[in-house]
Amino acid sequence: MEESQRQKKIASVLQHDLVDVLQGAATQGGMRGILISVTKVKVTVDLGVAKVYLSIFPNDKGAELLEGIKSNTPLIRHELAQRTKNQLRRMPNLEFFIDDSLEYIDQIEKSLKGDENPIKNPDILDKRKKS
Repeated sequence: MEESQRQKKIASVLQHDLVDVLQGAATQGGMRGILISVTKVKVTVDLGVAKVYLSIFPNDKGAELLEGIKSNTPLIRHELAQRTKNQLRRMPNLEFFIDDSLEYIDQIEKSLKGDENPIKNPDILDKRKKS
């Protein structure tokens, strides 16, 4: 089912404000050199839940930062509610996920160039195998 205009509008507003909140928290928290970008926000039909996909650079800090962000979700949600109080009546619940699509694209490019051959080394494909 395709997203409605309202869902797209709310996702856009949340994405824009989340970037400010997360980057501000990273710089104030003494995490210089870490780049957090919000790649996508998807809002459910009832506007109750917003799934936020984050891309974190460097990749090795991704899991650690995601746990920190998840533990601070109420504070992030409150800050967003303050920023969007004139645009949104109710703040959706936030769910955070790592967006590993750039990493996946990089692996495909390496495979196409012949650097990593998934036929010779099938362990490379374990991360994306469907069960």
